[in-house]
Amino acid sequence: MDINLLYWKNEGKTFLSRLRLWFNILDPSSLLCSDAEIENAHSLIGSVERMAHDEKAGDAAWILSLVSEILQPVVASFLPHSGVKPALFWQFLLQSYSAGFNHANRNTSSDKGIKTSLKQGLLIVGSVAYATCAGAIPQIVIQRLSMSSPAVQMFFRSVLPIPLSASLAYFNVVIVRSEESENGIQVFDSNGNSVGISQAAGAKAVKETALSRAALLGTSAAVPNLLIFLLQKARFLQRSPLLVAPIRHISTAIVLGLMIPVSFSLYPQLGTIKKEKLEKELETAAVSGELFYHRGL
Repeated sequence: MDINLLYWKNEGKTFLSRLRLWFNILDPSSLLCSDAEIENAHSLIGSVERMAHDEKAGDAAWILSLVSEILQPVVASFLPHSGVKPALFWQFLLQSYSAGFNHANRNTSSDKGIKTSLKQGLLIVGSVAYATCAGAIPQIVIQRLSMSSPAVQMFFRSVLPIPLSASLAYFNVVIVRSEESENGIQVFDSNGNSVGISQAAGAKAVKETALSRAALLGTSAAVPNLLIFLLQKARFLQRSPLLVAPIRHISTAIVLGLMIPVSFSLYPQLGTIKKEKLEKELETAAVSGELFYHRGL
């Protein structure tokens, strides 16, 4: 068995082991690591990437730079806006980045999935446009209907964005990576040998990634809003209401930063699919009762 495949199988069995691994990979100090340390991280990530025939090379610094870029659009999109245009602008940046990240980290192991088709390109553009408008709905409703009630404004500014952010994150992954469900992805036996293409594994990989992304953005929207709601009753915040904005900024950035490795760890990077859920032509290859697949990121 390939040593890197064995590593991911052993280290990825529990949530805590995966969380420890992702905290190590996403550690900002990795930008200052030696070439040998970065090469080690590259081998751990790249081994599973290569199993999926992904030509993209990944290392700790590359993933960290990708992840860090999402901080500003996420934080800005969760903040109350003075008008519809700023809300649309930040939602567009967030949804565009999310689509690009999901597309770059998809599983391209299917022969049909190496190049993005025109249909998939149009779906991606359409999903970004739709999610941008949907994400700005709270601000649009408040602005267009001139709602002045504090309770109504609180609902649209603090409550509605939570399920909305989670739903749009899920939607973005499902649409951008829909080719994996349609065309399938490569599955492997316990020895790391490719045994074919499975649509069932592709659908499972996309669903798991979509749920993890919904948890990421949903939690990042919920915790800061809950914190502000609780702190508004505190005397120091009542005396200094200008502190609300920086507290919201900082708390959103902290929660998002912590939730990124947590969300990446919710499901194993090297996923498994039971024999009974596979296509009939692949069931005979699942000698151990299951096959493996690369979930993507």
